Formats: sequence, structure tokens, C-alpha cells
Amino acid sequence: MDIQVTGRHMDITEAITSYAHGKAEGELADFPRVESVHVILNVEKYRHLAEVVVQASNHLRVEGKMESDDMYASIDGAMEKVVKQMRKAKD
Repeated sequence: MDIQVTGRHMDITEAITSYAHGKAEGELADFPRVESVHVILNVEKYRHLAEVVVQASNHLRVEGKMESDDMYASIDGAMEKVVKQMRKAKD
């Protein structure tokens, strides 16, 4: 699984990168067909936005977005939305 972390209007720290990698690997371990995960992080004043795009081998593309005051909470929320959509598509 290829995991990319991209930042818009912010510098990506090693802590945020490792958190996003760990979260993606842990949450998406139940889905073996996942090919790539792209985590896009954005900061606009006090808004911390996280967007997660998952591409699977069976032509499945799932996106989840979350906005909060904390970047880690935004990553968690976006990942939860993606996992919920993946479970729905799996069933």
C-alpha cells in the first residue's frame, strides 16, 4: 500500500507524517485490495482540514474530508469516514 502525505499552506512535520501513516495502515489493514492512500492536509487560519483519498484495485475510489480545530482530530475523522465507506462498498 502506497501512502502519501501532502500539505497545503503548511509544513508537514515528522510527527504528523508518522501519525497519518500509522492511522492509514491500522485502519485499512482489513482491506487487502487498497493500492494507494493520499492524505491531504490543509490549514486556513484556525481551520485544520484533512482529506483522505483511497484507491483500490477494483476501481473503487473513496474520499473522506474532515474539518476541526486540531489536525490530529481531522485526520481521525477523515479516516473514520473512509473506513465507513469502504465497509459499505465491501458488503
